[in-house]
Amino acid sequence: MPDTQEKGDIKDWRSIVTLIVFVATNIIVISPFHIPVYLPRWLSNAFLDFLSWMRIIAPRPDRRPGHELDLEKPRSRFVRLRFPVNFVTAPLIADLFLLAILAIGRQEVADGTIGADNIFPIDIMAFFITLAYIAISIDASGLIRYLAFRVLQWGGKNGNRLFFYLYSFFFVLGSFIGNDPIILSGTAFLAYMTRVSSNIIHPRAWIFTQFAVANIASAILVSSNPTNLVLAGAFGIRFIDYTANMIVPVVATAIILFPFLLYIIFASEDLIPISIKMHELPENLRAKKPVNPNIPHARGTAEEEENHHANGEHGNLLSLEEIMNPFLDKGGAWFGAAIMAATLVTLLALNAASTEIGSHPVFYVTVPAAFVMLCWDIGSGWMKRHETREIARKGRREVEEARRERALKEREAARLALLGAEKTGSADKGQAPTDSSPQDKIVAAGGATTGDEITSEKKEPPSRSSQDDPKKSPPVDLSSSTELDEAGRDLALEKGVGAQKPDERATLVSVVAHAYRWSQETFPTVTAVVTHLPFALVPFAFSMFVLVQALVTKGWVEVFAHGWDHWVDKTGTVGAIGGMGFLSVVICNFTGTNIGASILLSRVIQAWQAIHAENLIPISNRTFWATVYAMALGVNYGAFSTTFSASLAGLLWRDILGRKHIHVRGVDFARENLPIIALAMTIGCVVLIGEVYIMRDELPVNLSI
Repeated sequence: MPDTQEKGDIKDWRSIVTLIVFVATNIIVISPFHIPVYLPRWLSNAFLDFLSWMRIIAPRPDRRPGHELDLEKPRSRFVRLRFPVNFVTAPLIADLFLLAILAIGRQEVADGTIGADNIFPIDIMAFFITLAYIAISIDASGLIRYLAFRVLQWGGKNGNRLFFYLYSFFFVLGSFIGNDPIILSGTAFLAYMTRVSSNIIHPRAWIFTQFAVANIASAILVSSNPTNLVLAGAFGIRFIDYTANMIVPVVATAIILFPFLLYIIFASEDLIPISIKMHELPENLRAKKPVNPNIPHARGTAEEEENHHANGEHGNLLSLEEIMNPFLDKGGAWFGAAIMAATLVTLLALNAASTEIGSHPVFYVTVPAAFVMLCWDIGSGWMKRHETREIARKGRREVEEARRERALKEREAARLALLGAEKTGSADKGQAPTDSSPQDKIVAAGGATTGDEITSEKKEPPSRSSQDDPKKSPPVDLSSSTELDEAGRDLALEKGVGAQKPDERATLVSVVAHAYRWSQETFPTVTAVVTHLPFALVPFAFSMFVLVQALVTKGWVEVFAHGWDHWVDKTGTVGAIGGMGFLSVVICNFTGTNIGASILLSRVIQAWQAIHAENLIPISNRTFWATVYAMALGVNYGAFSTTFSASLAGLLWRDILGRKHIHVRGVDFARENLPIIALAMTIGCVVLIGEVYIMRDELPVNLSI
């Protein structure tokens, strides 16, 4: 590693503080929390009133016309806010703190964002985000769910065969498009599949296997994972050389790991039955035309009913429809697959020819490809806008009517319960029940009036008869008012502006909300893809690059490199592979995801190489590349180890399962993954040892970077 900066003294107080801040930041990333912040109510109200006066937000509730201030309700003099301290904010706060105490300066920030020593964060983020757009666009077209449905059909009712087919499917697909699209669609698919099976008692065999194999597969191509981009850039590895060195250990891991998963780790028939009993989808639902799930309210009330009846027969039927009647945008799927294939081939070709034509940033290829994909998605959405808006309008009407009916039923149930209680009390006291209105009785009893009920009452004609008895409200008036509202909304959508209620003024928040809904209904694919892009990765990665650069300039990375050098001197090439494999997996869990681990370890290996260069003691080809590719195995496999925060994919996987009513605790995550990661790393490292002893020699390593 070139000595571009003067190394600091690790005994200096700023160096010690830098190390403490780095460790504390990574602990916070593992265990995020919220800090309560108390503000004086007058200050909070003044700020909210200013935003309202600027028409950024709506007025406070007690400032709206017709609102009566409840003087009897006690009001605290302070407002409690919750400031999140997580993987986005913690590294950024750490960088600002180090800047404030002058532990780092402009040079560290520049090196951690623009790049230094062959690691260029801006190039890596531009490459990853644009390639992620293409991959997630393919996912949004429904291709992955459709292919998973076909695999489910091929597997049939044989549990072992279906487990093998899905295992192979996720591995092959993840090798090309990375782990994020597999997590996005594959996790939801498996949650539905295991729910509608009557004899799969627990889904853990399927969901943990899918998570592991998706991350194993992402180690093959440089483009599949940002950790691979960091590693390839740090050591000047051509993409084709990286794949050639990684494909044998990774494929061997996938092949040998499968029988262990099937026959040892998940051997119970409660997890993988010999014969899977699936509920049958009725013919009327099988013949129903599938709708694009990216359109809001596309399924009408089905999604709410599915959540309400999660474990009931009706919920299982709706889940079965989701996987057995999947939506597929054939045009978008074929075009996206072609763009992805052309992009990967172009990347490999240009990178392989870089020695002759010179190297160019890889995002020169992915940015134009993502722009072409974006244009296709926009054009396709605009051509189908009338159809998608009609689907959204009908679905929204169904949801509103269902909520209105549910509110009326709740009010009626509360009224009957109150009347029954009054009759019982009157019978005990020998008195007749009073004739007060049902609404007054409900309010007096603290009965259920929700925001939905209030809205529906405002839309009803203010006649005494309809207010006295909700059942007498004419359904024709309700539906006609809904149709008028929808017509106005559709007209507003055509103009690209949200419809405002007569008593509300437009604010920046309301305009953005209506614009977002217009975008969802007009360009459903683009909106869904942009929503799922890992934008949170960008500030996290930049902040971590700066933190690691601070360790470099303060001398800590050189200390770590000396420790690694002593280990390699004692254990040789085999020890380098085993030590780096173990170290990289452990650090993934304690340095803020595998991206932080790859950044730190790449700098340590660079410093290790620089130490040998200064001492004129060369590192052998075999030992050096054994260390690098052992790290590549560890930072990819380390995603499925002991903590969700070992990778951003783990956090995404947990959130998707939670929305599908499958809650995985941290203890369960570690317990299920420990035998899998132990086997996977053992297999990968053993195969890598054989590979480097066959393919590498003992000549001094020579990096042309």
